Amino acid sequence: MAALEEEFTLSVGALGAGPNGVLGVEPSDKTDQFLVTDSSRTVILYKVSDQKPLGSWSVKQGQVITCPAVCNFQTGEYIVVHDNKVLRIWNNEDVNLDKVFKATLSAEVYRIHSIQGTEPVVQFKEGAVRGLEALLAEPQQKIETVISDGEVIKWAKFFMVFRHPALIFITEKHGSYFAYVQMFNSRNLSKYTLLLGPEEKCITLNFTAYVDRKFISLMSISSDGCIYESLIPIYPSDTEKNQRVVKSQLLKAVVSDNSRSGIALIVLDRDHIAVLGPPMPASKDCLSIWNIKFQTLQTSKELPQGTSGQLWYYGENLFMLHGKVLTVIPYKCEVSSLAGALGKLKHSQDAGTHTIPHFVNWETSQGYGLGSQNSEQSRRILRRKKLEVSVQPEVPVSEQLLSTIKKDSEKHIEVELRKFLAAKWTPDFHTQIGDIVTGLLGRCKAEPSFYPRNCLIQLMQTHTLSYSLCSGLMEIALEKTDVQMLQLCLHQFPDIPESVTCACLKIFLSIGDDSLQEININMESVFDYSDTEQDEKMKEQPEILQNGFSPENGNCGNFNQKVNEKPQNAAEETTSCPVTPKRAALLNAILHSAYSEVFLLPHLKDIPAQHITLFLQYLYFLYLKCSENATMTLPGIHPPTLSQIMDWICLLLDANFTVVVMIPEAKRLLINLYKFVKSQISVYSELNKIEVSFRELQKLNQEKNNRGLYSIEVLELF
Repeated sequence: MAALEEEFTLSVGALGAGPNGVLGVEPSDKTDQFLVTDSSRTVILYKVSDQKPLGSWSVKQGQVITCPAVCNFQTGEYIVVHDNKVLRIWNNEDVNLDKVFKATLSAEVYRIHSIQGTEPVVQFKEGAVRGLEALLAEPQQKIETVISDGEVIKWAKFFMVFRHPALIFITEKHGSYFAYVQMFNSRNLSKYTLLLGPEEKCITLNFTAYVDRKFISLMSISSDGCIYESLIPIYPSDTEKNQRVVKSQLLKAVVSDNSRSGIALIVLDRDHIAVLGPPMPASKDCLSIWNIKFQTLQTSKELPQGTSGQLWYYGENLFMLHGKVLTVIPYKCEVSSLAGALGKLKHSQDAGTHTIPHFVNWETSQGYGLGSQNSEQSRRILRRKKLEVSVQPEVPVSEQLLSTIKKDSEKHIEVELRKFLAAKWTPDFHTQIGDIVTGLLGRCKAEPSFYPRNCLIQLMQTHTLSYSLCSGLMEIALEKTDVQMLQLCLHQFPDIPESVTCACLKIFLSIGDDSLQEININMESVFDYSDTEQDEKMKEQPEILQNGFSPENGNCGNFNQKVNEKPQNAAEETTSCPVTPKRAALLNAILHSAYSEVFLLPHLKDIPAQHITLFLQYLYFLYLKCSENATMTLPGIHPPTLSQIMDWICLLLDANFTVVVMIPEAKRLLINLYKFVKSQISVYSELNKIEVSFRELQKLNQEKNNRGLYSIEVLELF
């Protein structure tokens, strides 16, 4: 059950004086305090319980605030942007905004997002996002363009997903709408095209969203008066391609189908939404709360002075502009139940608030205003359904899904699987996932044409599978040459046999570059190879030692004369990667996999010599990149370590040296590897000589207490 309580006025001034009414209402770091931003020049801090302002700040005449002021919850300061590019930061003690901190940015700002638990982020009109601290460190930094030419941001929301910040924003271009999801922990930006549902033939007016476990539930209200829902995965299966999401109808005839403006909706909780707009063509604006679980209108309040079509909520308060006055309406939403949805619970009603047991005919889904005859018919339907439920035991959702897997199409299975994953997880969830994967793989073996790739990727993203639980998954992926699936398995399965790891390596080395172009690969482990500035420095300064090794060093015997005959080719080998970035990401997955050397070596001997040479060239390239910095590490989120690189070089040479040494193409590579090994031996030999001196210094340091207050010592190192 939901109820709207008696409204009260927060401000009596003409806050709607600006061209866009109120720009925003945002919470402060203090309980019961909110920042209200006028669309002209003023930011006001209100305490709701006292219904009075605590502070007011204005920009100079001629300047215009262009996005709502927010509070930095980490510092307690306030942030606002005026004239699109000028950012101001102040606190309660400041009086004049013209004298507070100012930063002029290089691009126009769309919105500043700030929530509890993370630093504020600044979103620009071209779609790019920056953390506040990184932006203030270099205000004039270049801001990239994320959205395509002609797209305009219409709506955005910032929230926490599994303790990590996430941003979703909607753009519009020529009547088409697109959803972007930015995950800040993985730096992934996914784009989705919002396709019209079969019932939708009109203009989208407003959006709202909330997180429901693995999905973002995006709701929109359209000019036909209906509310639609799209389920967007938080961790998509394909981050590079423009994916498509179909909108499905959630509620019908919520507002008048002639409305083109003044419509707003927000999610209050998982079962309730608030809608602002006229319910009938000739009626005045109303604020209503709907139960989306049971499709019932819970309560409504008429707003005779009209609204600006803007609605905010924080805690248990709804904020809106009623006429020219900022109004607060407290609300309450109880735990959703069928009795509450039909208005059968005992509760008190405030004057002016109408609670309506208003429901959709679940048999026909036609209309939403029902007379007494239809109400009686619906009650009979409910009683009949209740009797059927009491007689027939409910089939678990997982068993229903397993039944669907055996006979239905891939598309239908994918839809039902999304519903299953979006539902509340039970204690036996891991077992259910294992049964579902087994069912899918069993049908794949029985029907060779059946390969529900999207379903399998969704199940992989639950992070509950292992090789021992679904050994057939990698077998089928190898048959289908599905390198994306194989990469996911290598990342997540800790118990992959060495024979399967080598089978993956064969495919990763043999698949064509053209085929890889069309495949979505996780690129987190790959750094930017196009470091031309660093390459130029290496070419200009060949005399700089790289971890004790120099191409000009004469300690490598006659090999140097052969290598120095083609210095240009050597430089190219040093600075260019022998494989494409996508192939490099796949090979990095092999480097990260667990193995036993005894069981791995026999399988490495079965790989063709030209592929072994290519892999060695890539490992040699990674080793050179490690040698370029003192930490001996590669850049990137999850790159291979030096130890992994060296171990695999040794493994490949141990297994295939007699074959590789006969290949002309591998001659220069083996010479370079020999030079590196010899240089390292030389370095370690010199370090061993110094070790004795260091020990003597340690002894002298221990005898320091026996010295006087002043002494002169001469130490000779040979």
